[in-house]
Amino acid sequence: MNGKIVLKNMKTEFIEENQNYVMTFEGRLDTPASLQVGRDMQVLYDCEGHDIILDCTNLEYITSSGMRLFLDLLKVAKSKGSKCTLVGLNEDIYNVFNEVGFVNLFDIRPTR
Repeated sequence: MNGKIVLKNMKTEFIEENQNYVMTFEGRLDTPASLQVGRDMQVLYDCEGHDIILDCTNLEYITSSGMRLFLDLLKVAKSKGSKCTLVGLNEDIYNVFNEVGFVNLFDIRPTR
């Protein structure tokens, strides 16, 4: 069930690791990319029994549409008893997440 999707400015990769679902993001999660990334993230919605790690170490930029994808996933994960952790947010993205209150919703860690 591992897979890699590459867009012009955005790449995602899904793996199952230590009973966790891990998706890595690389590039710019802008509005055009969010459509494909949303489809890529659908595999994470079947998370019952698995915690989710969104590895943003190589994520350069995120728009509100990308943030909405993360928030929608968090809601589904919580409803299934799963935890959703964000790792590796750069300073700019962390500051945006802080301003909108996402730091209070997600478990945020520096690295995996």
